[in-house]
Amino acid sequence: MCVRANSLNFRELSVLRGTYPLPVKDDVVMGADGSGEIAALGDGVTRVRAGDRVAAAMFPRWIDGPFTWEYAPQIGGSLDGMMNEFVVLSEEAVVGIPEYLSFSEAATLPCAAVTAWNALTGARSLHAGDTVLTLGSGGVSLFALQFARLFGARVIATTSTNEKAERLRALGAHDVINYKETPDWHVAVRELTGGRGVDQVIETSGATLEQSLKAAAPEGLINFIGRLAGATSLDASVLYNSIATVRVVAAGSRAHFIAMNRAIAVAHLRPVIDRVFTFGEIPDAFRYYEAVQPFGKVVIQHD
Repeated sequence: MCVRANSLNFRELSVLRGTYPLPVKDDVVMGADGSGEIAALGDGVTRVRAGDRVAAAMFPRWIDGPFTWEYAPQIGGSLDGMMNEFVVLSEEAVVGIPEYLSFSEAATLPCAAVTAWNALTGARSLHAGDTVLTLGSGGVSLFALQFARLFGARVIATTSTNEKAERLRALGAHDVINYKETPDWHVAVRELTGGRGVDQVIETSGATLEQSLKAAAPEGLINFIGRLAGATSLDASVLYNSIATVRVVAAGSRAHFIAMNRAIAVAHLRPVIDRVFTFGEIPDAFRYYEAVQPFGKVVIQHD
């Protein structure tokens, strides 16, 4: 595969810092996200043809069904990643990308978008009229906002600035809470939902898990996406009293990726990109991603 673009996720910083929870090979080539075109085929390959526009699934062995440890090898972790000019992949690992997306846009999909899709659809059906709470403006949260709107769900978002709040509303958030101005944002969520709480939460840090539980409706679902360093421990009584479910979401399968692509192609959804760097500026891209809280994805474009 000739790689045309990559994008960054928090997992890349976690790999560099040595805090990534899954195995990482020595001297790993970085990057879970990458898109490009098939440059050449091995013997017996039938799923793709030379010239096809594709992206790589982050867990290349996870084709469908529930996650098991046999599917744990992941690109940019225990397997070499996508930050290279050419990569060799199994035909089972690649997924066709929507024709209308650029390579830079498609490179944002494999980790953050598939994670958001799995969160909202992998455990239970999301229905029109449900309420989804998204936390912050990172890649997973923004994709979850866009996907929830595709399903006709109401979206309540939290963010740290009024400027970001306006951008979240422009993307379709019905209500936005500035968590710096309203530290007890779970109370505000309850008020916005008439005391009921939300059906699903996109919990992206772990540090706010207790507030997410307090914001959830009975039988609500907390999609636990990631855990930041220093995240607080959970008071078991908060979990018990919430009558909610906490589900850890580890990206998604190839089947999730394909289903998501069908949905975004019909809706002509476009990923939110914060900034684009060139392939020669990869160190600068990492520094920017680490120093700034980007609104959307940071992309590395190869040409």
